[in-house]
Amino acid sequence: MSEEMKVLDSSKKAAVRLNHLMIHWHTFWAMTRKELIILSRYPVEFVASFGQVFLIVAIFTLGGLMFSDYRNPAAGSSSVGRFSYSGVVVYGFILFMFLSDTLWTIGYNIRHEQVQGTLEQLYLSPANKFLNLIARVTNTLLWTGLLSIAAAILMSSMIGQLPFKNPLLGLYLLGMSLSGTFGIGFAFAALTIRLKEAAQTAANFLQFAFLILCANFFPFSALPPFLRFFSRLLPNAYCVDAFRSALMGFPPGYPELAPFPIEVLIVTAFGVFMPLLGYRLYRAAERYARSSGTLSAY
Repeated sequence: MSEEMKVLDSSKKAAVRLNHLMIHWHTFWAMTRKELIILSRYPVEFVASFGQVFLIVAIFTLGGLMFSDYRNPAAGSSSVGRFSYSGVVVYGFILFMFLSDTLWTIGYNIRHEQVQGTLEQLYLSPANKFLNLIARVTNTLLWTGLLSIAAAILMSSMIGQLPFKNPLLGLYLLGMSLSGTFGIGFAFAALTIRLKEAAQTAANFLQFAFLILCANFFPFSALPPFLRFFSRLLPNAYCVDAFRSALMGFPPGYPELAPFPIEVLIVTAFGVFMPLLGYRLYRAAERYARSSGTLSAY
């Protein structure tokens, strides 16, 4: 083959790849825009979600103060104790917000589309199914990110000064934690396809189970020993522990579950492998529903 033919062939391949990339981008934007349009069509729910965050913040922040011991020698002084406690609550709450919204927005919303009758139409079309999940992730990042910022400001005004150290390390841990959390959302979406109406009960149970075992609003030391055993089995617990310990500047006693290098390895592995596992589970559940004819059943 002449050099001119090789150049022409490579140019055609590059043009095809660029065309596929543009198709995927337009598909992704259309799905993301669809999710944002649906959100904007329910203004009461839009406003209520902010009010709900403020109520959750007030309830759990004031309740979590019972676990704060300002006379703890590890804290050094009452001001340091309050400084550390604000980091425990605020940074734990941010990860809880993303986990909770992931279960409902990525996981249980599949059920809504199934009931509305649009899920079967989606899978009968040539649209990229992976981009459908990623569009939900983008919506969660945007909306939950705004709610988390608003909640952090409110909680800081209630509790006091918020520690903010090691920002780059904290950003890395947050990214890996969210990646793994979205993988849980993919896996729960697979479970939703199988459980159908019972998925709402499962989402509620998982939400509060993670809330307790991951100690989002209080130190892990406040948990009874038998519950701390189960906490050490959850990668999300190490995400919470490592993330808030890093941003608090590693005060005495933190991290609580394991040495920090081990927690970083666990969080990294969680962020890398959980999305792959969750997506494989989702595709397996989707193939089962399509072959059994239950994709539109509700």
